[in-house]
Amino acid sequence: MSERRKVAVKVNGKLLNGTASDRMLLSDFLRDVLGKTGTHVGCEHGVCGACTVIVDGVAVRSCLMFALQVDGAEIKTVEGLADGEELHPLQKLFSENRALQCGYCTPGMLMTAIDLVESHSSLSEEDIKVGMSAVLCRCTGYEGIIKAVTEYAKQVHGEPVLREDPSG
Repeated sequence: MSERRKVAVKVNGKLLNGTASDRMLLSDFLRDVLGKTGTHVGCEHGVCGACTVIVDGVAVRSCLMFALQVDGAEIKTVEGLADGEELHPLQKLFSENRALQCGYCTPGMLMTAIDLVESHSSLSEEDIKVGMSAVLCRCTGYEGIIKAVTEYAKQVHGEPVLREDPSG
């Protein structure tokens, strides 16, 4: 059995400490050690995107990283989006646009969308569709998700999202 090592991370602005074995995944560390159960684990192969969190400003699949890899890192999870009872603007848009049904993929969708929008100064509708295809959803058909992310991009960048020319 491998020994456990100390891992110190800043999660949603708070310094948290825990211990992890060499092979403990970040998703398991967040959920089981730090109690951040909003990070959902789907496929455990990095395909579905349900476990997406933001580590040091980059969206990552937490099921593909070891907890020891993030020692000293800053992590944002879905629990850090709302400000108390006030939902994050993207969470509000997901609700308004019926962009969630069962909700299992929603944390990964939200974190992926925030990374997508905040790391690009300009996005086309196609960019948003491709970017959001990184998280699998079996319930919504993506229409509400794309609409919510498009509206969020407009809020963040203060400009309309470019529509693709249907003729070509």
